[in-house]
Amino acid sequence: MTDWPSQAGVRSYFGEPGSAQATAGIVELAYPMKIAWDKKQIIKRFRCHAKVQAPIQRIFQKTLAHYGADGVAKLGLDIFGGCYNFRPMRGAKTWSMHAYGIAVDLDPENNQLKWGRDRARFAKPEYEAFWKIVEGEGALSLGRAKNYDWMHFQFARV
Repeated sequence: MTDWPSQAGVRSYFGEPGSAQATAGIVELAYPMKIAWDKKQIIKRFRCHAKVQAPIQRIFQKTLAHYGADGVAKLGLDIFGGCYNFRPMRGAKTWSMHAYGIAVDLDPENNQLKWGRDRARFAKPEYEAFWKIVEGEGALSLGRAKNYDWMHFQFARV
């Protein structure tokens, strides 16, 4: 496991937001995922920063091994909300972790940005194993750390 930088140190560790490295990694998914805004569209891979490709790939492999295909679908762990997106953080002037290709969003409809553990689907006990898998690869859940944005995990500390 890598000791990922803090958000303040992301640029020095990962390079410039929007750089070629931010999309140089290709995650080959362990199971097909539906695009959140068009669930008829299926993906089998997506791009991310080269340095996080391997741990992201392992997260989805371990998720499938733990929950099985039916469990993954039942829990919405197969609904892809995005990875690389060249944009600032919502309501801020600093770059989003997505602009570096080091953050992944899943099932945004049921885990909306401002929802806390009282509403977010991914805050329920049945997701504990998933979050242990994510954290085991060194990624951080903003939901578990800050009680918002439960759809999101990133390879930077807050």
